Amino acid sequence: MAARLATILVAAIVGTTLIAGLIVGAQRDDSSGPVDLIVHNAKVYVADDLGSMAEAVAIRGNKILKVGSEREIMRYRRPQTTVLDARGAAVLPGFDDAHASVVAGGLATEALQLHGAASGDDIRERLEAFAEAHPDASWIIGYGWSADAVAEPTRALLDSVVSDRPVTLLSADGRALWVNSRALAKAGVSRRTVAPKNGLVVRDRRGDATGILRDEAMALVERVAPKPTREERARGLELAIREAQRRGITSVQDLGATAGDLDLYDAAREAGTLGVRVYAALPAGTPAGDLEAINRRFPNDPLLKTGLATLSLGGSAPVSSSLLVDLVSRGWQLALEASTEEAVREAIAAIAAVTTNSKGQKPARHRIEGLTLVDSDDMPRFGTLGIVASLQPLHSAAPLTSWARALGPDRAALGWPAHSLSAAGAHLAFGSDWPRLPLDPLASLRAAVERDELQAAEQLTLKSAVNAWTSGAAWASFDDHRKGTIKAGMLADLVVLSTDIFASREKLKSAEVVITVFDGKIVYRRPS
Repeated sequence: MAARLATILVAAIVGTTLIAGLIVGAQRDDSSGPVDLIVHNAKVYVADDLGSMAEAVAIRGNKILKVGSEREIMRYRRPQTTVLDARGAAVLPGFDDAHASVVAGGLATEALQLHGAASGDDIRERLEAFAEAHPDASWIIGYGWSADAVAEPTRALLDSVVSDRPVTLLSADGRALWVNSRALAKAGVSRRTVAPKNGLVVRDRRGDATGILRDEAMALVERVAPKPTREERARGLELAIREAQRRGITSVQDLGATAGDLDLYDAAREAGTLGVRVYAALPAGTPAGDLEAINRRFPNDPLLKTGLATLSLGGSAPVSSSLLVDLVSRGWQLALEASTEEAVREAIAAIAAVTTNSKGQKPARHRIEGLTLVDSDDMPRFGTLGIVASLQPLHSAAPLTSWARALGPDRAALGWPAHSLSAAGAHLAFGSDWPRLPLDPLASLRAAVERDELQAAEQLTLKSAVNAWTSGAAWASFDDHRKGTIKAGMLADLVVLSTDIFASREKLKSAEVVITVFDGKIVYRRPS
């Protein structure tokens, strides 16, 4: 009998203990449990509208669990927790590139790089070295030359280095293609060739093509250039993801995507190798049936989604209002490419029209891409219509001598008006314009806060520039509820820098990406 009573007593004690544990567990704040990753001893910039800072971040799974002081966060440390000491450096949300051509950018990493070339001799030397290193390349492709680097870009200069195979070099602004004689011959460009509308074949006094094709005339050569195979494009995507992670980029908004690229993204997602979050745009002229099918296939997923339609303005043909209204009625966000004041005004009018016709729907967050100049009278309408101003700050960091001379000092001073647009209520979203320009958010931040003397009035504070690369870009893609800021419940995408960029301009100049955290996992660590 005594043994039976003892057994009952032990069972009662065990049951009471279990029940008490369950009650305590139910009442306990889940944030007091162990975490997978802690980043501490940091200058954590939250990237919110208040400019909030913190000291440490705790991550569980792929979500941010808590942001706070060193003492608050370190109490979550357990034996299984990975702890990263930032050594007083800045920690930011993962960069979100709001304007890139991802697969093309990946392919370009193995092409000739002319960014920063300071002279015709510099370009010649780089081309010569590349040609020698790639004797089997049937077609040499390069990116990033500036009109200020060479006074007279001609096919003769390129021919003096490479004459046995075509050479095509895209300018940093993406509006001119510099080619050699072999490329012109492949394309059949002669004295009789008529340039397409909105294009120019630059000719010498005799009527011969000099080797410079502008705007729509670039297609004369591009259409005969070899197209990369699916396997080559898949490799391009791999290279792009690797480069993005190295640069602290955890999200990309691909404005150069094709239907085939969506297949590549989907395959990488299925394989678990899609190491960036992708918002893929498609041309506005894509057949409605295809857009509907693509929308069903790629819904609002945090890793891969679509829903952005692109259209270039500023040509001879006016924008089709019926096309835009149809796109918006189907739930598509508009990204209108417009660099001149006239094209920007046309884009604003088009957005105003579709906004009027879509009352009652969710805020559209339509975008104007590639902004270079905006008339002061049009500035307030960005705020009124909730337009996203998508800029690529590295364009303003390039030598602008010839550009400023063409516009005159008064108009040139208004180039890439980031500060004016922000003051007018525009939502800023920054991107790289890769591969026309380098994939380098830190260089972009420096360009945004250190404008040259001519455009000093348009420079931003560092926190505003960081916001445009993080929370602003997330807002532009309808992802601000899950990424872009370092707050509890947000996706755990972070970048740890080498120094505290908020301490001084010199620190910003020397900063590098040390660690990239994507989806709660370390995907890049700078070699020590």
